[in-house]
Amino acid sequence: MKSQFYRSTLICSLLFGVVFLFTGCKSDSNVRIIRLGHGLDVTHSVHQAMLQTDVYLNELSEGKMRLQIYPNQQLGSERECLELLQIGSLDMTKVSGAVLENFAPKLRIFGLPFLFDNKDHLFKVLDGTIGKELLKEGEEYWLKGVGFYDSGSRSFYTKERPVEQPEDLEGLKIRVQESVSAFDMVKQLGASPTPISWGELYTALQQGVVDGAENNPPSFYLSRHYEVCKYYSIDEHTMIPDVLLVSTHLWNRLSSEEHGWLQKAIDQSIPYQRDLWIQSENESLQAVIEAGVEVSYPKKNRFQEATQKMYQDFKKDPQMAELIERIRNEAN
Repeated sequence: MKSQFYRSTLICSLLFGVVFLFTGCKSDSNVRIIRLGHGLDVTHSVHQAMLQTDVYLNELSEGKMRLQIYPNQQLGSERECLELLQIGSLDMTKVSGAVLENFAPKLRIFGLPFLFDNKDHLFKVLDGTIGKELLKEGEEYWLKGVGFYDSGSRSFYTKERPVEQPEDLEGLKIRVQESVSAFDMVKQLGASPTPISWGELYTALQQGVVDGAENNPPSFYLSRHYEVCKYYSIDEHTMIPDVLLVSTHLWNRLSSEEHGWLQKAIDQSIPYQRDLWIQSENESLQAVIEAGVEVSYPKKNRFQEATQKMYQDFKKDPQMAELIERIRNEAN
């Protein structure tokens, strides 16, 4: 089944490649157009930050470089966009760190539950030496990381009952991203992890294919999953950032001046996106409460205890053990 999945996504990538091979990053009237595809709604803070990146890029380059943005999975799922970057048929994309771990294994560190004490701890890691190292992890696979966007904290939402303790997950089918770390976490908490694409999840919840999922408040709200799931248990088990990526096929064609324009525009967009995210989180939580969702805040210690085996498994790899220690030290 797995090989069939890879074959289908490869076929998709090649079909998109035929379309974009000759229309990817190009220059029209001395303007370099960089094509960026992603899967989020146009109202999402990440999409808004991308639009602002284009404004910054236009200013910095004096009109010589612009972004052309394709939202809403117009060019495929996150995995498919990654594959388009790898063959050079798409210039940029945004993916969850959980999806990227399949291409850059060290990024599975973000899948460790309760790794970060709070948002300040997360940003200290992302904006520092560790974050810069992690952005380089995909380069041998033609994926150059150029920035982290805030994606908040992920929590469980369910159809039939709230999740107040790990035992409440027993017997439930919970949708997870295509991530080994997410799969292991949900399994250790007693539920049955079920990988389903984001675009198919609403229907899967409606039809009972899964009993719930886990995600941040804006995603829960903007996807309208709150129409089906009336319990949102904010345990904040993981903080997995979104990662902005450039195809190395493109990067290697850009001049050093163009590198500077693009990187600076992205760097300027990051605090802009983080401010939008806070506003979006607050508005989303208020909206789902008004729609009749029961929002609760379970104690985290039981969930932490139930997932300790993940830390033991990670620390069997000396590199991951060192990375965990470095991240924990940043909290101090």
